Amino acid sequence: MCVMASPNSRAELITYCKRQLGEPVLQVNIDDEQVNNVIDDTIQFFQENCYNGMERAYLFHEITADDKTRFAASVTTTSGTTDWKETTNYIPVPDHVVGITRVFGLVSNSIRSNLFGVEYQLFLNDLYAFGSLDILNYFINKQYLETLDMVLNNGSFQQFRYTMRRDRLYMDLDKDFLKEGSNILIECHRLIDPTDATEMYNDMFVKKYATALMKKMWGMNLIKYNNVQLPGGVTLNGREIYTDALAEIEKIESEVLSKYAIPPMDMIG
Repeated sequence: MCVMASPNSRAELITYCKRQLGEPVLQVNIDDEQVNNVIDDTIQFFQENCYNGMERAYLFHEITADDKTRFAASVTTTSGTTDWKETTNYIPVPDHVVGITRVFGLVSNSIRSNLFGVEYQLFLNDLYAFGSLDILNYFINKQYLETLDMVLNNGSFQQFRYTMRRDRLYMDLDKDFLKEGSNILIECHRLIDPTDATEMYNDMFVKKYATALMKKMWGMNLIKYNNVQLPGGVTLNGREIYTDALAEIEKIESEVLSKYAIPPMDMIG
């Protein structure tokens, strides 16, 4: 009994939820595929919205010849009579990565070595005007100088873009910045795999949310057989079960999003 009160696997979580809904006293009329969908939705909601469902990580990637080829290529999109080109300047990222905060390891000495280069001249002009500007320009120059310093000293390169649904780390830089065989390091947030961290199945919000979703599915199944009469005179009202489940789901989601979610801006590159 203690094991089932503290589930540590998918099967035990399913059994726990059904017992919360009345089994084995009542038969919870849900198909196995519906149950699996409920558990999948629960894990996804928990992973993407609760800080206990993800973790900060540092991942290495070695630059390959394929990466350099991709950065040198481009794709063309035609809109009416106009052609638009976009470079494929991205590196594929594992699909469990939710957001990337920093990228390390991209180094360039072009600013110091090329007196007539665009980067050097831009840096020189910004520095020349430094000290005689208003507070907004001061802040912009400060951000620019700090970024340059980090790049030149093997620090963090800030010009990158990433969205979870694309699984692509776009880096807005010249292909010559990439050196085959060199490494880049990303600081990121990634989803925790429940099959590896089985304590997730025993999280209170996971248990509550999975039970509420299962109750909602049960109610939906019973609505078309409203006021089902069970042996012993017990009557099940599918619409009432469904309505109660919706209220429980709304309460749980509101609590998780207001108290336990990571601020979105913390993970945007």
